Amino acid sequence: LYYRGTLLPDARRIGIVGARKFSGYGEAAALEFAEHLAAAGVTVVSGAARGIDTRAHRGAMRGGRTVAVLGCGVDIAYPPENRRLLTEIAAAGGAVLSEYAPGTQPLPMFFPARNRIISGLAEGVLVVEAARRSGSLITAEMALSEGREVYAIPGSIYSPQSGGCHNLIRAGARLVESPREILEEMHLVAPPRRSARAQLTPEEAHVYQVLSFDHALTMDEIIDSLPVSTTTSLPLLLLQMQLKGVIIENEMHAYRRAERN
Repeated sequence: LYYRGTLLPDARRIGIVGARKFSGYGEAAALEFAEHLAAAGVTVVSGAARGIDTRAHRGAMRGGRTVAVLGCGVDIAYPPENRRLLTEIAAAGGAVLSEYAPGTQPLPMFFPARNRIISGLAEGVLVVEAARRSGSLITAEMALSEGREVYAIPGSIYSPQSGGCHNLIRAGARLVESPREILEEMHLVAPPRRSARAQLTPEEAHVYQVLSFDHALTMDEIIDSLPVSTTTSLPLLLLQMQLKGVIIENEMHAYRRAERN
């Protein structure tokens, strides 16, 4: 194997993969899971492809280290728009790795092959979002065949991007809804959680102020209490806040604060 950057042989590692065509839900989940796992000392391994892979690397760099496994030489930036990302990964204590010699240009056949390296480096693989025929499922299938743990994030039954994850869950992958579940499986302690307010963006803080612990509000009720500039992105804001663990959605699709504060 060829690499640039820093490889830590004894590091705990999790692969995070997913579709190139993703939803806002998938993007938020990839960023959140990668950041929290990395903050707990887990190295996030992914393939530096467009979509979920790129978000996994970005999220991991917020909290710790990440390794990018390429389907070309380590001196080749592919996709080209990730040139800066790959440089940042190597400079920040992570690594860019490949089985192909420097100068090797990317070919379609190289990408399914590199998936076995992602699986082989990791203790388990998390599939964030994947359609039924997504190439990211190759990595998960390899991990299952090798006896490694496979985790999948469930999605909407109406979302084609989640069909592959649902099939994995049927096949024995573990359904996960928070990074803490993976950390517990790895016998790692999650980092101390910051207060709810400290985790929020300015837009999320507006939404949080509207909510209470004792009384849940529907989305329409929340919209009535917010400025128009915030309501246009409200569904994504609510999703991000749920992933951060600061709000809870009940069975009536109403929202309240997760903590009394």
